[in-house]
Amino acid sequence: MPETLIYEGKAKKVFATDDAAVLLHRYKDDATAYNAQKRGSWKDKGKTNATMSAAMFAYLEANGVPSHFIEQVDETTIKTKKLTMLPVEVVVRNVAAGSLSRLLGFEEGRRLKAPIIELCYKNDSLGDPLLNWHHFRELGVSDEDLEFCEELGLKVNGVLAPFFDERGVLLVDFKIEVGRDAEGHLMLADEISPDTCRFWDKETGERLDKDRFRRDLGGVEEAYAEMLRRVTADASSIRSRASGKDEEGGA
Repeated sequence: MPETLIYEGKAKKVFATDDAAVLLHRYKDDATAYNAQKRGSWKDKGKTNATMSAAMFAYLEANGVPSHFIEQVDETTIKTKKLTMLPVEVVVRNVAAGSLSRLLGFEEGRRLKAPIIELCYKNDSLGDPLLNWHHFRELGVSDEDLEFCEELGLKVNGVLAPFFDERGVLLVDFKIEVGRDAEGHLMLADEISPDTCRFWDKETGERLDKDRFRRDLGGVEEAYAEMLRRVTADASSIRSRASGKDEEGGA
């Protein structure tokens, strides 16, 4: 399938194809943090993000969540529907961490009474600020679209939180995006990976996500590989191995 580069972002390239309704998303090994003020890269990051996103989109589709995902093309590339994106980043938080801890003065790790939904304006030059519905109305986003964004965030959380729980991972928070296809249907877009989610090991609290890069914790490549292993491995075998460690007195 012929490819034409139409966009290169901080962590992926997007290509047009000979089908006007189809795009290719190729994930890079590059990483940025703090609005691209910090940069780095590590081996197989693109593979992890593409393969994990493909698995998560397929799982969400099977659980009633519409997405732009079509198929995984190779280790670092997924094929998607072409969407017109809303200028909205949907953030769902189950545990206080990062900017929410700073905003509310909560200690990181504090469990929230209920998931908190944040809607941020997707604009790199402004730092993707947190806005309310009044701001988004001024930007031309309809109440119906905003309602869909919030409902989608809660639906995705309801599907993914138990999925990761079964794999020994606490889904602390995540960011998704929303777009509209040629028929006018809104659906999930972007990616689901350690770049866009906070994952903590349930037993140890070890961070298995991009915070290892942001905060210079080390072990970034290993953390991404571990998350990919847990997502692609059978949940029952993971529980069995964990049980075996417990019987041996722990790792």
